[in-house]
Amino acid sequence: MPDYLLLERQPPVATITINRPGQRNAISFAMWGELAGMLRALDADAEVRAIVITGAGGAAFSAGADIRDFSQYRSDSTKGRAYNDAVNGLLTTLHELETPTISMIQGFCVGGGCELAVATDLRVAATGSRLGIPVARLGITIGHQEMQGLLNLVGRGNALYILLSGRLLDAEEALRIGLVNQVTPAGELREHTYQLAQEIASLAPLSHAVNKRTLNQVQAKPSLASLTAEEADLPLTQFDTADYQEGWRAFLEKRRPRFVGR
Repeated sequence: MPDYLLLERQPPVATITINRPGQRNAISFAMWGELAGMLRALDADAEVRAIVITGAGGAAFSAGADIRDFSQYRSDSTKGRAYNDAVNGLLTTLHELETPTISMIQGFCVGGGCELAVATDLRVAATGSRLGIPVARLGITIGHQEMQGLLNLVGRGNALYILLSGRLLDAEEALRIGLVNQVTPAGELREHTYQLAQEIASLAPLSHAVNKRTLNQVQAKPSLASLTAEEADLPLTQFDTADYQEGWRAFLEKRRPRFVGR
């Protein structure tokens, strides 16, 4: 069986490539769980400080869920539950990941592929890319976790525009509504994305991890009144880290800090 998910580990950056170019990098049922497992392993790797997810071949980031799985895994609500659990498992993994993630998008980024990109921390798209979640064309809907991620990213009006229209947005419109963070010429996509990944990886990994956890807490408890004492104190924990001591000393000494993640 071919390797449908490729891992390239070049610390401090790792790359996962969805490798089914003949199927526009459609994601099979098994791949949802395999991708989650790869991400968890990279998150536990102290040498990896940024993760790039992309698609092989240049024509698609991912065209979404493999429709050939539908008869076996999505033909009714009972079978669909297991499929949704697999997708939700990946989305939960991305939500809880401490290592920053970037989707490098070229070509089609559609359906489940777009939902995957939405769940990563950042999205860089090449001009000419097309993004959307046209589930209404198949008579299905997205799940609560996918909806929550889309809503948090683009807001209610734009989320409904994406879903109700079923349109595939070009990269510039996706940028305008906040679906992607940056758009770059296709020939510069890789260089631009990895420059961003290296910049992220050079900064304090504990700061990134705690910022992501704090953001999740703010979204879960927007009034902040119900934060636990431990949650409220989370930002203060950084003052007790070796990286903080290194950071302010390096600033005073006008040199580049050497963060170790402790």
